[in-house]
Amino acid sequence: MLTAGIVLALIAALVHVYIFYMESIAWTSQKTRATFGMSEQEAIDTKEMAYNQGFYNLFLALAVVVGGVIAFTGSAAVGAALVLAGAGSMAAAATVLYLSSPSKRGAALKQGVIPALGVIAVVIGLVA
Repeated sequence: MLTAGIVLALIAALVHVYIFYMESIAWTSQKTRATFGMSEQEAIDTKEMAYNQGFYNLFLALAVVVGGVIAFTGSAAVGAALVLAGAGSMAAAATVLYLSSPSKRGAALKQGVIPALGVIAVVIGLVA
């Protein structure tokens, strides 16, 4: 179960790397603006905030990737701790989005369900 949880968390990390790309690199592009439902001016006005937010997503993904590598090649406990920190933060942030912004619940589910399942599977794998 530990392996399944880490794999799920790694899939979530890929999603968050893509979110990083949209927020920090392609924020003002037509495709990203359409994804987030923004006008060109709104994208320009929020570009600095999105750039920073994108890096949060990247760093969470990196914690999961480093944790996965360590879990599979060295220490399962240390790796699992990093995976839980990264994926748990992803799931927690998605929960905040879900609860605070009803219009963005679909996005919250897209970015939060997979890491939440990963966390659950890792925890089961650790206690089993």
